Amino acid sequence: MKKLALFVLFFLFGNLKPALSLSPEGLSLLSLKSAVDQPAGQSAFADWNENDTTPCNWSGISCMNITGFADPRVVGIAVSGKNLRGYIPSELGTLTYLRRLNLHRNNFYGSIPDQLFNASSLHSLFLYGNNLSGSLPPSICNPRLQILDLSNNSLSGTLPENLKKCKPLQRLILAQNKFSGEIPDGIWPELNNLVQLDLSSNEFNGTIPSSIGELNSLSGTLNLSDNNLSGKLPKSLGDLPVAVSFDLRNNNLSGKIPETGSFANQGPTAFLHNPLLCGFPLQKSCKNSNISPSGSQNSGPNAGERQKKRFSAGLIILIPAADAAGVALVGLIIVYIYWKKKGSSNKCSCTGKGKFGHNDEGKLCSLCSCACINGFRNEDSEFEDLEKGEISSKGEGGLVAIDKGFSFDLDELLKASAYVLGKSGLGIVYKVVLGNGVPIAVRRLGEGGEQRYKEFAAEVQAIGKVKHPNIVKLRAYYWAPDEKLLISDFISNGNLANAMRGRNGQPTTSLSWSTRLKIAKGAARGLAYLHECSPRKFVHGDIKPSNILLDKEFQPYISDFGLNRLISITGNNLSSSGGFIGGLPYKSIRTERTNNYGAPEARVPGSRLTQKWDVYSFGLVLLELLTGKSPELSPTTSTSTEVPDLVSWVRKGFEEENPLSDMVDPMLLQEVHAKKEVLAVFHVALACTEADPETRPRMKSVSENLERIGT
Repeated sequence: MKKLALFVLFFLFGNLKPALSLSPEGLSLLSLKSAVDQPAGQSAFADWNENDTTPCNWSGISCMNITGFADPRVVGIAVSGKNLRGYIPSELGTLTYLRRLNLHRNNFYGSIPDQLFNASSLHSLFLYGNNLSGSLPPSICNPRLQILDLSNNSLSGTLPENLKKCKPLQRLILAQNKFSGEIPDGIWPELNNLVQLDLSSNEFNGTIPSSIGELNSLSGTLNLSDNNLSGKLPKSLGDLPVAVSFDLRNNNLSGKIPETGSFANQGPTAFLHNPLLCGFPLQKSCKNSNISPSGSQNSGPNAGERQKKRFSAGLIILIPAADAAGVALVGLIIVYIYWKKKGSSNKCSCTGKGKFGHNDEGKLCSLCSCACINGFRNEDSEFEDLEKGEISSKGEGGLVAIDKGFSFDLDELLKASAYVLGKSGLGIVYKVVLGNGVPIAVRRLGEGGEQRYKEFAAEVQAIGKVKHPNIVKLRAYYWAPDEKLLISDFISNGNLANAMRGRNGQPTTSLSWSTRLKIAKGAARGLAYLHECSPRKFVHGDIKPSNILLDKEFQPYISDFGLNRLISITGNNLSSSGGFIGGLPYKSIRTERTNNYGAPEARVPGSRLTQKWDVYSFGLVLLELLTGKSPELSPTTSTSTEVPDLVSWVRKGFEEENPLSDMVDPMLLQEVHAKKEVLAVFHVALACTEADPETRPRMKSVSENLERIGT
């Protein structure tokens, strides 16, 4: 009987396993699941099961081994872009080792719980793109907080003075909220590590605190746009690093814009829609304005002063007119003497050893100052060569040398051997080897535009005046009613696209980090020169690896700039019958793929090309140099080296604090010494690829930042 009882007990309970409960961290995480309205949360939290023993295998949860604990601890929560609606539970503050909380691009509402910042290890908080309201929590400055992005919510109230306790803070992004009141002056001197400050699109009023100029670590864009800020611009902002771009648009700022320090590096867009601002770089003189340099309205001289000034109106007009005439006469004499001395030698060369970054506007183009000087001519002078009768728009055509030291005749070009290097909407490019063995590149444009010779020649002359060691040099052009050619230097080592991906789609092993950085710096110098120093302040419009050519020493050359305008003149209707160059034998044709390096605004029909478009494209080139991944998809295959949305992929990696080894090109992982340099270039690339064109830096600033890396 006793044995039977034991048998029954064994049968009932012998196969039961001891119950295992979910860890306290798992229970805290389940509070987030409970706080989200169903059914949206069902898919996002499908594997968040209360019967599990650990949450470390749940979607969006990252864990890490912590010294002193047997089991891993939760260090990251990433549940973003799921359209979740709910509130943020205070229980998340019990996660002592939580480092990253990413709940952005959802629909969380309510206030940010103060208890959340009891998570003492928290250093990255991404809550942007929700519907959060209320003021900033009093305990927001926990000891390790480095990144705080609360943009695009409905938060309100004033900025608390205790933000100055957030000393480790590196990025403070509060844009597109309802914050109001004055920006406190006492916060900024304490935030020595701050590299990004964005308070745009709020309701701040009062003056800009002068202490913002003490943010010595700031980079990228200081964004205070779309507020109600007023008063004079503090001169201390000029003490910010020269690479910092200002965005102060759409405020009520007044007075003269200072011209010292970082102010000298700003473009006019930084100050737009502040009606009471005047001075450089705005096209609004403070002398002609009713705004005094101090920012107040000029009331004009009083009646007593007017009584003392009894000059006639005619005399008042004649005095400045005489002054102007005298100054003009002196100026003409000086210019004549200068050009008399300079014209005979014409030995100005561009070494590329200078750098951007001088505060003096006159030194802006010191990278190749003499090329800038010789490049700018009166618009009418562009047609001087055309009036000499060298070519008639109704004639048989002829070859015009732009570079006087470069000459060959038409017969030599006809007899030369050639093959096609590439074919695109901008024409066919041939490599042509002249009789003396010198190779040149010949681009065949369209066959139209017979009546627009002067317009065509003026554009080509402007392109030909651009001389820089990192820009392909145009040597000559040919015009005939049925044929238009551009002759330039042949760059011998292909382009960056082939160097990165290989000619057969296989990556190359020859691009070390030092080589990639060299290419990035040189290409930035060339593009910055186009933007700042070229005769037309050119917009390239098609920056991509295939338009960055390389020589044997991997020196980069920007190619194909200024061609869009020429194509609009000539058309791109290249006949299949061959024509002047098309009938020559060729070895291969490579058709260009669709350009995936364009800026987001470039995809809007009818959008106008801007320099900020080029900046975005250059940022994508930098990302490809860093990651080894291309935004261009192969028409036949798709591989792991192709990432259509490369910018989002990299930004997500940084937000989730993925290891750098997950994002960087595997070929660079062996170069351990380059980690800091790689990270610095990542930051430059991400600044270039901001979605808002106005927040992207100018290419001059990009070039300056790259020049500082590795030096």
